Amino acid sequence: MFDTADNDPASRAAIAALLDFYVEAGVDTALDDLPVDRFRESAEARAAVPVRQPAAPAAEPRQPAAAPLQLMAVEGGDDAVRAASDLARGADSLDALRAALAGFEGCALKKTAKNLVFADGTPQARVMFVGEAPGRDEDLQGKPFVGRSGRLLDLMLKAVGLDRAANAYIANIVPWRPPGNRTPTPQEAAACHPFIARQIELCDPDVLVCLGGPSVQALLGVKDGILRTRGRWFTYNTGKRDIRALATLHPAYLLRQPLQKRLAWRDFKALRKALAE
Repeated sequence: MFDTADNDPASRAAIAALLDFYVEAGVDTALDDLPVDRFRESAEARAAVPVRQPAAPAAEPRQPAAAPLQLMAVEGGDDAVRAASDLARGADSLDALRAALAGFEGCALKKTAKNLVFADGTPQARVMFVGEAPGRDEDLQGKPFVGRSGRLLDLMLKAVGLDRAANAYIANIVPWRPPGNRTPTPQEAAACHPFIARQIELCDPDVLVCLGGPSVQALLGVKDGILRTRGRWFTYNTGKRDIRALATLHPAYLLRQPLQKRLAWRDFKALRKALAE
């Protein structure tokens, strides 16, 4: 695409600016060795389709085709949720649950992600943190919260006497990275929900901390935004017992809005108090 022999400073600056734009847009992984002209492929595909004459009017109007909706139903609808529920219920340990999740084909995100991001930390911990979905660094390493937001979360844990390697357990509602770090669709979250619910049940923590609005909405069924729900305590039923659940801000949000760290600090102090009780 570029002449690498060109040492013009302006050209190098333009290339660097383009690469920065790609990264910001989420284009940070090469899927093929050579670039593919998708516009030409689309044009060739259209040209290969024979032109059909309009059909004679039918006696009754036909409903329009709904192929995209049918695809959605297969990948994220009732069938995928039922399959996920069966696999999750059949897992009697976290290792079995991880294996079941690795073999699950009902979420399209698995096809574009590099790694399954299951969990990190101590499963026997009294507190479990659940975020939204992995990012680029998490996808590459196969662990949740290892990028910039993960480093911030580690500092927040340390401030209240917690450490992921000793007394905290961390997971996400969706274990595969959405392309470009976009928000998981409701269908994707629904297909993965039985697994995170079973994961929480197997860990059976004393306190569940939901990091960010999508986690709060998926696990606690709350429709309000995170700024209205953060700092509030809820009840989450693991299937065995009720546990306390706290809504707070996601570390990635705090990196974009540093002034809101004061709110997260209040939430983590409330968490420390709850664990002390």
